[in-house]
Amino acid sequence: METKPCEISSSKMFGGYNRRYKHFSPTLGCSMNFHIYFPPSPSPSHKVPVLYWLSGLTCTDENFIAKSGAQRAASKEGIALIVPDTSPRGLNVEGEADSWDFGVGAGFYLNATQEKWKNWRMYDYIVKELPKLLSENFPQLNTAKASIFGHSMGGHGALTIYLKNLDKYKSVSAFAPIVNPINCAWGQKAFTNYLGENKADWEEYDATCLVAKFHDVSATILIDQGEDDKFLHDQLLPNKFPEACKKHGVPVLLRLQPVFGPSGLEEYVIISVSCWNRGTRLVEVAFCFMPCFMKLQMMPCHMMLV
Repeated sequence: METKPCEISSSKMFGGYNRRYKHFSPTLGCSMNFHIYFPPSPSPSHKVPVLYWLSGLTCTDENFIAKSGAQRAASKEGIALIVPDTSPRGLNVEGEADSWDFGVGAGFYLNATQEKWKNWRMYDYIVKELPKLLSENFPQLNTAKASIFGHSMGGHGALTIYLKNLDKYKSVSAFAPIVNPINCAWGQKAFTNYLGENKADWEEYDATCLVAKFHDVSATILIDQGEDDKFLHDQLLPNKFPEACKKHGVPVLLRLQPVFGPSGLEEYVIISVSCWNRGTRLVEVAFCFMPCFMKLQMMPCHMMLV
């Protein structure tokens, strides 16, 4: 099976290109798709840093590329966006598509230990296989300069992956992340099925628990959270993570954002971004993530450029 990525679509945007690729993943045992946004380059030999985006429940590699508009800021700053899928697909495991919050589209960025879900190894795919694949096949990408961010389940993934791999990523940020999954229904369902009943195994994929072990963090962790998010108090538990960070001296900034429109149709969602490029500086950029029918609303977010 072909492990080398094959381009399956391409479109021009903000002077660069959205390109979608397909490859066989030995880690996951199935074919996987991912997107790369390549910013405009001053020369063929120029290498650009990379920013990994991890999507939330039910998403594929297409949602963020189609809806975020993040390419505008990435083009301006000369940063490549790397957007993988959220789980293995096409394995036909019994029950894999029975619910929206588990199985297909809900890999939770962990390495499953239960035999039935042994292919659900999104942690190794994101941390090990994908960076190696990018480095070997895309010489224009400087994968040694990488950062990571995400939304909801992807925010959980970004935080946990960053904390456990501080040598691989310069910074992390998240929007509405699941910061304490061992104490919410989404996380408990996923962890029970993927990892078994041992709660100590669960803690290895819980950002609020991990800060006690991985707290040598220099760059401020940035989190944006909508104030009226319907999952705020029972699933996302945003205050749990800053409380743990404060206890262990980890710099974090939690920003609560207003939500407009009683029906949610005009709700805007802020994507908080941390990444880097040339020279140490902190700038404000505006990323906006929303379905196309929502009102366009751009707000500033931190982007660390080093």
